Formats: sequence, structure tokens, C-alpha cells
Amino acid sequence: MFNAPCMWMRGGTSKGGYFLESDLPKQPKERDRFLMGIMGSPDPRQIDGMGGADPLTSKIAIVKPSARPDTDVDYLFLQVAVDQSVVSDAQNCGNILAGVGPFAIERSLVPVTKDTTNVRIFMENTGQTALVKINTPDGVVEYNGKAKIDGVPGDAAAIPITFKDTAGSSCGALLPSGNIIDMIDDVEATLIDNGMPSVILRANDMGISGLESREELEANTPLKQHLEHLRLKIGPMMNLGDVAEKTVPKMCMVSAPRNGGAISTRTFIPHRCHASIGVLGAVTVATACAIEGSVAADLAIIPSGPSKELEIEHPIGRTTVMLEMSDEGTISSAAILRTARKIFDGVIYAP
Repeated sequence: MFNAPCMWMRGGTSKGGYFLESDLPKQPKERDRFLMGIMGSPDPRQIDGMGGADPLTSKIAIVKPSARPDTDVDYLFLQVAVDQSVVSDAQNCGNILAGVGPFAIERSLVPVTKDTTNVRIFMENTGQTALVKINTPDGVVEYNGKAKIDGVPGDAAAIPITFKDTAGSSCGALLPSGNIIDMIDDVEATLIDNGMPSVILRANDMGISGLESREELEANTPLKQHLEHLRLKIGPMMNLGDVAEKTVPKMCMVSAPRNGGAISTRTFIPHRCHASIGVLGAVTVATACAIEGSVAADLAIIPSGPSKELEIEHPIGRTTVMLEMSDEGTISSAAILRTARKIFDGVIYAP
């Protein structure tokens, strides 16, 4: 039986285990076996571990001091599959990212500076950098606050996250196929990567209204089969190769906003419908909305001016994305507001 120090945290609308790299097995196969063991995978209920029988609660952050002069810590995100023996580093997670700054401070990887502490995080999965601001009054992380995010009950301390240089981080280009719209089996799609490889589709082209609940969409077998058929075809077009065993690209169906936002979304990640939308998924959808001629642009309501605040609607609320546009009309940075909470800090065991 192997054990390791672990902090369990909610980051944004996700939840998982946070580890120092030095506390885990050095060999990836041994590490992944341990992580599946602590989650209780593979098992639909994850009854023999900490996983919550949902991809959003079966996540891992591995953190270490950064050797880069412009960042403080390196963060590797791992998605532990629920009912398969799979641990994937093929994507990033902006929700789990929200807990990395507090964790780094709690583990003394970053010194506290006054009432707020900035943590510069290098995201190993995609080579991106994020700047997070953590409330640290009295020299410790403050988790309580007044910020609210849809999908999380109550309120908590605000954690602003600013992303830079996200375009093409996984696929090599913002529009990896070179086209704003591609025709895949008579379905128009925008293939885009601004931090999360995503396929943007019109909901009505997929035979849905875009107002359905997560449960309705997960019960729609023909829709899920159609989405997976398209995803397998699109993978090579996005420079992702064979994606049969990968968690990217995400499949996002968009429709006109219904609740005062910029656009409405229903996202498969890729085989389960997301309860809300991922942080970097929201950034990528917001970017698609800002690209003239994209599948999303003709449905979206976009504010004018170089600073755009877009509310991305999802099944349980909205996620706000702030885009800064350059003079050339490209996106120079994207920011989002998240919260996090420490749930436990101790030792975790795997069989």
C-alpha cells in the first residue's frame, strides 16, 4: 500500500487531489496506478476511492517549484477516468488551476506578499502561463469571501485568473484546420483552440434546441453517437491525431443566449455532458464568438470596444470571460473569475 501527502480541494466547479510532484512515484506508470487507486477507478461509482463518480470530481493537480525565471510553480493536470483505466494529460483544466495558487502558498512554494499574493503558474499540459491573485491577509490564504460562481453553492474569496498566449496551445494554431468553418458530414463546425481544443457546433444542426438539461442530453444516445463520430473525424484535422482514447477535443453545441448572456452552450467533455463549462472551454467559446464568420459569431451577442465581457451561458448558470482585443482585432489576453476551497489536508492511501 502506497500513501502520500495530499490536499483535497474544490477548484472552480471541479474537485480533486493536489500533490507535490516530489511526494508521488517518479515513474509515470506507477504514479498513474496510484492515482487510479486513490480515486477508485475504474468503477462507475468509484466506491473504493475519493472520486465522485463524475469526471468533474476525478481530477489531479501535480505542482512543483518552477525552474523558469518568469513563473513560480509548474502545474500538471491529470484527468483520471471514472470507469476506465486511463489517466490523461491531454488537456488542461482551468477550474483545478484555481486551487493551484492557494496550494502552492500552503506548501510554502511561494512566499506571501502583503494582503494579496500573485502566483505565476506554468501549465505543463499546454505550455501556457496564468497569473492568479490570492487573498492572503495575516500571511495566510483566505478562502472565505463574497464572490459567487454558478455551479458552486455559497460564496468564497475571489481568485482572478489571467491567461496569456493561449492560442493554439494544444493544436499549434488558434484555428488548426486553417479555416473559420469546416464542413464535416454536412455539419458546419468551427475547430478552435484558445486554451482548450474545442469543436463548436450549432445546437439545431445537431437536432437539439440547446435548452436541454444535462440529464436529457446524456440520455440522448443518437446525439452522443453522432458527436463521437464527428469527433473521431475531426481529431486529425486539429493536429490531435487519433482521439479515440483522448479527452480532447471537447464538443460544444451553441445556441442564441436565453438569459442575458453572450451565447448559450451545451458541452460534451467528450462523452459526458458538462454540468456547466470548463474555464478554458469558456475562454475558447468566447474567442469563437469574437471571430467573424464562425459558427458561434452569428448567434452571439457581443459588446463593442477592445475590452469585452462575455457571459457564457451553460446548464446551471453563466461563466464570465473578459477578452482584451488588440488593435489588429486579435485576442491579446483572457481573464476569468474563479474561487477555491480547501477540503482536507492529510495522507491518502491507495491499495
